[in-house]
This record gives sequence, C-alpha cells and structure tokens, in this order.
Amino acid sequence: MSFRSRLTLFFVAIVIVPMASMAIVLFRLLSDNEHGKGDARIAARQETAIHLYEDARRNSTAIARKIAGSDTALAAALRAGDRARIQRRVGQLQLKYDVARILVRDPKGAPLGGAGSDLAAFPATLQLVDQRRRSYGTIQVATDTAPQYAVLVHRIAGLDAVVVRDGQRIAGTLPGVAPSDLPARQGHVTVQDADYRVSSFPAPGFGGAHVQVSVLDDTSVTEGNVRNSRRIAAAILIGFFILAFTFAVLVSRSLQRQILAFLDAARRLGSGDFSAQVPTVGRDEFAALGEQFNQMAGQLEEREEDLRQERVRLENAMRRIGETFASNLDRDALLEIVVRTAVDGVAAEAGRATVRTDAAEPLRQVASVGRPDGLEETVRAAEAQVLETGEPQDANVGRAYALAYPLRSADGEGRVTGIVSVGRYDKAFSASEHDLFNYLAGQAAVSVENVGLHETVERQAVTDELTGLSNRRRFQETLAGEVARSQRFDQGLGLVMLDIDNFKQVNDTYGHQQGDVVLREVARVLKESSRAIDLPARYGGEELAVVLPGTDLEGAYDLAERVREGIEALEFPLEDETGERRVIRITASLGAAALGDGIEDMRELVAAADAALYRAKRAGKNQTVRAS
Repeated sequence: MSFRSRLTLFFVAIVIVPMASMAIVLFRLLSDNEHGKGDARIAARQETAIHLYEDARRNSTAIARKIAGSDTALAAALRAGDRARIQRRVGQLQLKYDVARILVRDPKGAPLGGAGSDLAAFPATLQLVDQRRRSYGTIQVATDTAPQYAVLVHRIAGLDAVVVRDGQRIAGTLPGVAPSDLPARQGHVTVQDADYRVSSFPAPGFGGAHVQVSVLDDTSVTEGNVRNSRRIAAAILIGFFILAFTFAVLVSRSLQRQILAFLDAARRLGSGDFSAQVPTVGRDEFAALGEQFNQMAGQLEEREEDLRQERVRLENAMRRIGETFASNLDRDALLEIVVRTAVDGVAAEAGRATVRTDAAEPLRQVASVGRPDGLEETVRAAEAQVLETGEPQDANVGRAYALAYPLRSADGEGRVTGIVSVGRYDKAFSASEHDLFNYLAGQAAVSVENVGLHETVERQAVTDELTGLSNRRRFQETLAGEVARSQRFDQGLGLVMLDIDNFKQVNDTYGHQQGDVVLREVARVLKESSRAIDLPARYGGEELAVVLPGTDLEGAYDLAERVREGIEALEFPLEDETGERRVIRITASLGAAALGDGIEDMRELVAAADAALYRAKRAGKNQTVRAS
C-alpha cells in the first residue's frame, strides 16, 4: 500500500472511529434521555400515588387514635374479654366513622372482633394501653378499600394500579396482570402485547398481611420518541461523514509531498544521528517547521545530557525527602508533602491524597496539588483498582494517565485506609517514574501507619473496649476539667448517672455474652441521645454516666428521660439456658444532678447524681430522679 493510500486511510480512520463512537454514544444518550423522561414521569406520578396512600394512612391513624383515646365502651369490652360486646362495638364504630374496616386483637395477636370489607387496605395499627402503659390489645383501622385506592390513583395520577395481598391480586385497573409478574421495586411487564414500566412499594395489611402496590405506565410513547430521535441523528451523522471523508482525501494529497521531505530526516534523527537536516524551500509553514526541526536536532544532544544529570539529582533529592517521612506523626501535613513531592518528581499535573477511617466509608480528600481538570475520571479509575486489588495501580482514559498507591491500616488486617494518586495528560508514566512514585508513597505509607498506631494507642487508653464509650479515667479527667471551667466562667454543668435494672438477672439467665449485647445497645442509646459536646462514659459494671457541659438540672433531667425512654423501647431476642428464645425488654434507673444549690465540686456532683440514682432504684426502678 502506498504512502498516499495509507495517509488517506489514516484520515478516514480518525473520522470513522470517532463518528462511530459518537453514533453509539448519541443513540444511547437519546434512548437514555427518552427513558429518563419516562422514568421521571412515572416517578412523579408514583409520588402522587404514594401521597394518596399516605393520606389514607393519615386518615386511618387519626380515626384509630380517636377510638383508642376516647372510646371507653370498646376499652371496657376489651378488658372484660367479652367477644360479643367487642364485636358489637366494633360494628358500631365502623358505621359511626364510615371506615372500610376495623379489626381488634388481643395483646397476643388473636383477633377479638372485626367489621368491614375484606378488601380494605393500608390499615393504621395502634396499640391500646391503660394508664400504666400496659397493653390490652391492638386496633387496626382502614378508611379505604384497595379497589377504591386503585381507581383513585388511575383517575388522579393517570397510572394503572394493581394491589396484591399475600400473592393474590385484590384490586387493579389493568386486567391481565398476574401478581407473579410484578417486580418488588422497579421493572417492566408485558400485558396484552403492551410493555409497561412498573414501580412498586410495600404497604401494611391487616393481620400482618404483605401488601404490594404497583403502578404501571405504558412505554409505547417513549419508544416512539426514541426511534424518531435516532432517525434524525443518523441523517446528521451521515452528512458529517461525507464532508469529513472529502476533506480527508484533499488534505492527504496536499500533505504527502511535504511529509515525505521530513520522513528521511526523522528516520536519521530517530537512529541517533543528530546531524540530520531537513531541506527548507520557500517561506511557508513547512519551511519554518524545517528550520525548527534543524535547530531541534542540534539542541537534542545537549539537552539529553542535561536531562540525565537533572534526573539523577532529582531522584536523589526525592529519596532523601522520602526517608524523612517515617518519623512524621502529622498525618495531613505528611500527605500534603508527599503529594507535592510526587507531583514534582514524576512531572505530573495534579495529585491528591484521600483517606477513610472505615472500610464502609467513602474516601475523603485531605490534600491536593495542581489543577485536576479533566483528570478526575482517570484518577478515580486508578483509585478504584487500588481499592479492588489492594496493590499499586495505573490507569489510562483517553489522553489522561494516573498512578495510585494504597495506604494501609496499622491493625494487622492490611485494610486500605487511604490512597495517594497523581495524574497528567498526553504522556504515560515511565518505569522509573513508577518506581520513584511507589518508593515515595511507600515511605509515606509507613509514616501513616505509625500515625495510625499512635492514634490507636491514645484512643485505647481512654476508651472502654466493650461499649466504645469513654472509660472511667477519661470520665474523671473530663469531669474535673468541666467543673473547673464551669466555676471559672459561671456556666452550668450537669451529670447523669445510669444503672441497668436487674442486669445481674440477665447475665445469670442468658449468659454474659448476651449481657454484653445489652450493655452495648444501652451504650448506643446513650451516645445517640447525647450532644457532640457531651461525654458519655462507662462508670463501672452496668453503671454508665454522661457529662453535660452548659446544662442545668432540668436539662440533665430531660436528657435522662430521653435515655430512659430509649432504653425502655429496646427489644432483645435472647436465648436462655434451656435454649428457648424469647424477646425481653430492659429498663434503667437514672439520677440527674447539676452544679449549684449546695453542689460545689466534682465529688459532691458525683455523689448527688449517684444518690439520686439509688433513690430511683428504691422507688421502683425505671425512672429518673433529680438530685435534691
């Protein structure tokens, strides 16, 4: 094949390949755009369907609360266990409030009475409790039936709706849809040769029944729009292709003669003959290019030696800098130095360092150098490969190249806790640049590991291993400091002491491992109820405490009550010594105290909170007592 033919083929190739890629991407974008519009349409309509469902639930909840709070006749019948009275009263309530269905069950879940349609859906469930918060039954109320809801969705949202209960269709506006064909969340279904986009969501049912609501949107309009858009795009691309092909042929003929003149000189230069010269004729751009080519050949030999010496000096300096990293305990400053040095050392255009404290967390950028415009995709690709393999990686996307190196945890598991990465355009990183970058990042990894070990030791010295709360030593130090600060600035300081009720019985009945589960859950409630400035701590055994800066006695009492209610709401599925599993609840007694009113120092504050705690114990447990 002649040079001219190859040049023509080359121009054709650089036009065809991008345009083919453009066609694929364009067709995909057009399809995605139309389908995205369809998804947005059904999403908006589904929101309407969900709002209708939520309205029904709110109405049901309001009526259930009204019955539970004011209907003494039903409450009396439930306490008496009189099924006839219960059934009669339920029927009266169903007519009175004009609801679709009412169902009443005893505390164990057995039905006691019900009235209304079996097609009622989306009930509100409310537990019936007496003044001592003891349950004497539950009530379920639904204001609408499933057919009513389906018709309402079709009329208001413009979507077909199907309601399925325990695998059986109970209502719908679109015939021919089998419950088994409907996806649990999103998907497509074909009904009578028509394709529908489906979005489903779960809803509660009577007696624990599983109810699924599915809304369906016909996709025929979307597919028609996709076809029309593709026809228009194809016509435009064909026109561009014809113009580009013509231009490529003309340009290849024009350039052939000038390029051949450079070819021989370029071959000589490529073989190391820096005396190669290009003949220059005329004053056009090719003549200017020839002159510059000749000057370049004369300078290359000098520059080659200069660059070799400069590279040696730079590598030596980089290695000396890297060797200082192992003694540095400032993580962020270290990472900023290593990123800046790595960018300079491998002639990158930008670099960054990212870290995370847990494997489930996303990487967080802590240092960056240069402008990463257009390099983000390549850098992220290299970092993703590091996260997947745990090894140094490189990546190439288009004109961009990137290197990435993992920073590992110091806990012995070797988890990737951070990544150092650099990137640049147009030039792949050489083997020596790989080695230099890996050496520098490796030195930084050692230093980061030392920092992690140092932080772990410091954290373990003040943290209770079981609960994750501060230990007693940290508690004493913090409380002493807060007392001094409170006295100096005349600010409030509260203290809450907590003791788990009957914790020894839990350990004796279910074992110490189950007792540890209880302790961890109680500690979690305490942490979630505390503010960022508070200090929750394990005081000893099953006794916990929380220091409350800037808080008076009432504030401490309010927090203690939130904690007590949170603990009371916990449920533990535990296994006793006979192997029987049961769900148990626990409670806690709390004492709240604050500086002032005769409490002047740390010892008096702790003693007051502790005394209030034990008054709560003696008064019957599961309560909060203020210090007096």
